Amino acid sequence: MLSIRPLDPIVPITQQLQCSEAPVVLINLFTVDADDIPDLLCAWELDANWMKQRAGFISTQLHQAIGGSNMFLNYAVWESVERFRDAFNHPEFTNALARYPSSALAMPHLFTKVAVSNICTA
Repeated sequence: MLSIRPLDPIVPITQQLQCSEAPVVLINLFTVDADDIPDLLCAWELDANWMKQRAGFISTQLHQAIGGSNMFLNYAVWESVERFRDAFNHPEFTNALARYPSSALAMPHLFTKVAVSNICTA
């Protein structure tokens, strides 16, 4: 079963789910024991395929840390907090968390793009 811990304990994702920003980016950091990496990837793939079918899903990309780290980063783009919340709180998704290995820890957090002059656009 996947354990979930706030990436930002001051503003946890449960609080962010009450917001109304759009679009949003989910950053989800995962840690897992080395022996459990294949099971984490299998569970994540099933979840990602399920999320792709939800209204408001735009894209996702999973990254693995380098240098022998057992950390993964998921970057997912959603049309809005509302659409992400509907998927994140759906019973099919919450029940599927049991597929993850017991060593897996997730730290999800929602972000919006920031414009910085001559560097990046929101």
